[in-house]
Amino acid sequence: MAEANVAKAAVAAATEEVVVGEVAVVPMKELVKQRPQSPPVPEPEKRPKKMALLSALAAEAAEERRAIALEENATADCTFHDGVFSEESTFVADLGDHEKKALDELKLLVRASLAGHDFSPPLPTGKNQQEGPLVRTPPEYLRHPASEEEDDGKLVHNVVKADEDGAKTVEAIEETVVSVATLPTKKKVKEVEKTGAPEVLIWGVPLLADERSDTVLLKFLRARDFDAKEAMAMLKAAVLWREEFGVEALLEEDLGVPDLERVVFMHGADRAGHPVCYGVYGELQSEAMHALAFADEEKKKRFLRWRIQHLEKGIRDLLDFTPGGISTMLQVADLKNAIRPAKEIRLAFALLQDNYPEFVAKQIFINIPWWYRAFHRMMSPFFTKRTRSKFVFAGPSKTAETLFKYIVPEQVPVQYGGFSRENDPDFTIADAATDLTIKPSVKQDVEILISEKCILIWELRVLGWDVTYSAEFVPSSADRYTVIVQKERKLSAMDEPILKGTFKVTEPGKIVLSVHNSSTKKKNLLCRYKIKSSN
Repeated sequence: MAEANVAKAAVAAATEEVVVGEVAVVPMKELVKQRPQSPPVPEPEKRPKKMALLSALAAEAAEERRAIALEENATADCTFHDGVFSEESTFVADLGDHEKKALDELKLLVRASLAGHDFSPPLPTGKNQQEGPLVRTPPEYLRHPASEEEDDGKLVHNVVKADEDGAKTVEAIEETVVSVATLPTKKKVKEVEKTGAPEVLIWGVPLLADERSDTVLLKFLRARDFDAKEAMAMLKAAVLWREEFGVEALLEEDLGVPDLERVVFMHGADRAGHPVCYGVYGELQSEAMHALAFADEEKKKRFLRWRIQHLEKGIRDLLDFTPGGISTMLQVADLKNAIRPAKEIRLAFALLQDNYPEFVAKQIFINIPWWYRAFHRMMSPFFTKRTRSKFVFAGPSKTAETLFKYIVPEQVPVQYGGFSRENDPDFTIADAATDLTIKPSVKQDVEILISEKCILIWELRVLGWDVTYSAEFVPSSADRYTVIVQKERKLSAMDEPILKGTFKVTEPGKIVLSVHNSSTKKKNLLCRYKIKSSN
């Protein structure tokens, strides 16, 4: 009986929705009063190892949720409002005094580094430019991928030793990065600027001399809590990495892996206008997809390059770095059928964290499995507190409900409970949907009034199924008969997710769509319609 309770607790911990950083609806004092006692951990030798692991994970997950709620309660008011993350302004005039000062300091550092050509990768030691074409040393993670024996589930971050040939490695480059973070005087900057320093671009935006430049610099400053020297170190490391990785050339490269679009794809926008990027990591578990991405070292490198290429194109095509523009994305990570992430996935996460700061408006994890809590704790040290405050977690039963808080149903893909699907001949993402909650043992009617001859088309979807559905046309004239459009029928998970109906209206009246929820659980009803001319 005790083991059964532990298993239930682990499942409950994995399926609950947790919004990290959102304004708590329960005051902090009440949270402390209601804090339950942590379940006792039994002796390992008295129970199977698997059940002991589940018990530990359940207890740690519950403790983590309580700690986060208490920790973020004090600062959540300035970041969230009504459950929606409020991004800071990209207008310099809206910054605080210390933030403006930090931005000015960072600009001085950037000008000095541009004049001193500090954003150029170091030449390989012992090589002469006259001996032939310049060949950059490839990144360490591409030259020496970690072996399976070395990978014990811990991500080693920037631990690289110097090569025997004396080439600079990550540690050496980082020393250079830190050394330039000394604030120069304005006089010194003017002196070095006379040499005609070349401009450096990142995401197609120059670091200086453009109205978009401030938005880019603010991303690095916010990622480093407005410490100008640390932001400069991060910026320089990102620019050097981009040159080393060959990002600009990568944009024009055809990697020949269109099937990977099922793993990561852009689709629609959220309620605030942010582009939405979906990562479907369970797709990588199929034999064919796994072979395409991870069969050998070359394919692993290609997968990493494809992921960076996809992100770079999304940034340039969908984001706007002008002051007041939308320069962040909402990211959705679908963990259904996903197993422990491969090294390549964890490496991609680390690269994005280091080189693409403040591009996430919200990170929503859906269909989270039981193991994800352990993985999240392992990865948390690599994310800043600011980044972690944007995380939202939802189990399978809460996936659609959670997404609808941030994305309107007509822009949510059909596989996640919404209406959006390709090649729909009648509706687009511009056709708004109504989202209703049907209480247990309640019949919900949706009435559509019509005053002229037309063809009415409607779509209806019930999340949770197990309801009965019918439709009828009721004429406005009292001496006319009601027309049965759809006889009452039971809807189950075996039916198509979206029901579509049409009716040719020849006189004024109304279409009544009826959904009866006879179950003991509430249901979500989505409905939208369109009127077309009968001609």
